[in-house]
Amino acid sequence: MLVELPIGWIMLLNALAWLVIQLGLAWTMTRIPAARFNPRSAWARLWPWEKSGRAYEKFFATKRWKDSLPDAASWFKGGFPKAELCVHTPDFLRQFLRETWRGELTHWLALLALPLFAIWNPGWGVAVNFIYAVAANFPCIIVQRYNRARFLRVLNLK
Repeated sequence: MLVELPIGWIMLLNALAWLVIQLGLAWTMTRIPAARFNPRSAWARLWPWEKSGRAYEKFFATKRWKDSLPDAASWFKGGFPKAELCVHTPDFLRQFLRETWRGELTHWLALLALPLFAIWNPGWGVAVNFIYAVAANFPCIIVQRYNRARFLRVLNLK
């Protein structure tokens, strides 16, 4: 901890920082053209252990809870709502596929902000923020990867 603050200020700063980070990243990422998000890039590709997304269903029961997550992309102009498939054409599915990588990357970037919290939090506060960051972002990453795997299968792009 580089800056010592009273606990009330730490809690307020943590809440505001996460709000700015999460919404700021979501807004920023909606500004980047979809063509820049290649769902088949080395960073986005699925690993063999994911079993074309079936591992997420088996180990996390993703299908049961995925629809309960918020979709901040729909809060911003230019965002791509992912709550439901509006159209079932291959072009729409390819666009949705790109958006799964955009969404996943947004949540990974949010997790990368965690070291910032060590500036004003004691060790236990950093641990609390780590738990929050994982709880808030990891389910979204799982859903994006699960959906990307499903779309790759449908489009026969495994």
